Amino acid sequence: MKYLLLLLSTVAFAQQSQSVDFKSVTGQIRVNAKEKSVSGSVNYIVEVLQPIDTIKIDAQNMTFTNVELNQAQLLFENNEKQLLLIFPFQKGKYEISFNYLAQPKQALYFVGSEEKDNLQIWTQGQGRYTSNWFPSFDDVNEKLVFGLEVVVDEKYQVVSNGVLDSKITSEGLNHWKYQMKKPMSSYLLMLSIGKFDKHIEKSKSGIPLEYYIEPKDTANYETTYRYSTAMFNFLEKAIGVKYPWEVYRQIPVRDFLYAGMENTTATLFSSRYVVDAIGFEDRSYTNVNAHELAHQWFGDLITAQSGKDHWLQEGFATYYALLAERELFGDDYFYYKLYESAQQIKYASRTDSIPVLNAKASSLSFYQKGAWALFVLNESLGDKKFKKAICNYLKKYRYQTVETDDFFNEIKKIADFDTADFSKVWLESTTFNTSQANDLLLSNKMIKTLFEVEKLKKNPLVDKEKFFAEVLQSNVYFEVKIAVVNQLRNEKFKAKKALLQLALATNNVQVRQAVASSLSKIPEEFRKAYETLLNDESYQTQELALYYLWNNFPEKRVAYLEASKDWLGFNDYNIKTLWLSLALSTQEYDIDKSVLITELINYSSINYEATTRQNALEKLLAFKLLNDQVLENLVNATTHHMWQFSKFGRDNIRLLLKNPEMVVSFQRILPNLNEKEQFQLNRLLLELKP
Repeated sequence: MKYLLLLLSTVAFAQQSQSVDFKSVTGQIRVNAKEKSVSGSVNYIVEVLQPIDTIKIDAQNMTFTNVELNQAQLLFENNEKQLLLIFPFQKGKYEISFNYLAQPKQALYFVGSEEKDNLQIWTQGQGRYTSNWFPSFDDVNEKLVFGLEVVVDEKYQVVSNGVLDSKITSEGLNHWKYQMKKPMSSYLLMLSIGKFDKHIEKSKSGIPLEYYIEPKDTANYETTYRYSTAMFNFLEKAIGVKYPWEVYRQIPVRDFLYAGMENTTATLFSSRYVVDAIGFEDRSYTNVNAHELAHQWFGDLITAQSGKDHWLQEGFATYYALLAERELFGDDYFYYKLYESAQQIKYASRTDSIPVLNAKASSLSFYQKGAWALFVLNESLGDKKFKKAICNYLKKYRYQTVETDDFFNEIKKIADFDTADFSKVWLESTTFNTSQANDLLLSNKMIKTLFEVEKLKKNPLVDKEKFFAEVLQSNVYFEVKIAVVNQLRNEKFKAKKALLQLALATNNVQVRQAVASSLSKIPEEFRKAYETLLNDESYQTQELALYYLWNNFPEKRVAYLEASKDWLGFNDYNIKTLWLSLALSTQEYDIDKSVLITELINYSSINYEATTRQNALEKLLAFKLLNDQVLENLVNATTHHMWQFSKFGRDNIRLLLKNPEMVVSFQRILPNLNEKEQFQLNRLLLELKP
């Protein structure tokens, strides 16, 4: 039934779009952090193309007052999903205005609090959710010019789409007025409120590039935004079409739902990518950065008409991000990433029966197979013709929505290329064209060596040991050396010891990390060599090495804990939470355990981001360090807006409830919980009943 309803909704919108053209909208809004609500006034300018008796605006669970047409009261209906404006509209231009109030269940998120001076408010309208916080349009095909004025306490900064037209201070409040100059889809409307430092650079073409960061993270500005301006300049040149907007901003926000989101002129991204020089080795923002930037052309400037053509956004953004990284890191990086995604696609195709050109395709298909399709197309056409087709495509359909055939038509104009056959192989088939992919990959010398390594997977170590040693001592790209280390996982230690020593001697952080993760059981004779991993400039390597050394050598646990007691790790405290759990589990470690328990439990509380909380809760659960506060923090996780974290909470409570004693413990804390927490826990307790 839901598919029928969706079809009817799409048809209804299509009928409206044939009769009504929404030109622009301006809104003045206030966000109430205490009530978690948004309210304001909205003004639409519309042109009626042919007579119609009802105009619809998507609005989820909102209330409306002062609804007017050309400043006269207008009859309306509110069905909780749409605002229906009822009037015998004739051809011509109209002004529609109203006030609204909403308490969004999604799309507008409140993180932290004013009391703790860490409040952040941000939006995520991915696909069709903006209508939860701003009366707008769920259908991406309705594009219009947005202007937003946001009134907030003067201590906060506000970022929205477009140019900052003005910022006026009055009675302790700032009025931030942002204005787009060109039309865009509603799902790209954004809002970010918080305390940030702003750094401004300029692209070679003169576009202002604004990079935001929280004051506490100022020391990590350079490593977080490394290569940002260089990638902007590269993509403008590589795409061949000037950046289509007046400004570009990037803002990291806490507890963001995804890695990043390409709102027009302003990318929001997860604060987990705010890293220092050591964190950069394992958690660089570079790829996400380039991907979201590429979307400013592919997704924002031109938008896929429907889910069926979603690859026109994600496949293109993935491919151009890879091209930007190729410029930075070289051909070996580029070809290895293509090889890696090819392996993923081939493996997934065993069970994935949905092709790229299908709204239900997987993310792997839209992103990675879509990118592979573009790589094949680029290689087939040559750089010059490929770039020309892209330029023509972007210029012809700018500020519009597109289908795959629109792109193919531009290819046909500049090259004698069979787009129909290409589509069948790369976009309509569920299999992966391994033969063609391998032919393209093998143009890279490093890939040839990697293939030689991979062919030896089933061979006895004695037959490949000499070759592996040569690889590890060569200057071949580090991923090939990692492939060698990975083949050693199941070999007996004495047989692989010399090769592991060679791997450590590469002094490559990633190769050494592969050694760290491949050796959960560490022989005494390799202990000192393995201990050197504790000094690597990689938080991920340090975490692995600390845990495996502590686990393998009980007599040295105190020494390891003393050496690492001041380590924190990433901004999610991955090493610190591990250290606390290890220290608490080391009986001979002479330290006040109650202080450590309090600290670890605090990391699992609402004072920290979801990733930190989950790190802490995982350790508390694994080492059975459970008390009422831990259980309350676990229940609170089930109410979090990040589905991964809420699922983590639910799944672990279900496991704990298998123990009758834990059932009693959860029932005991029930009165201490707030309404949302009680609701979630009661649901889980009810699952116990037959």
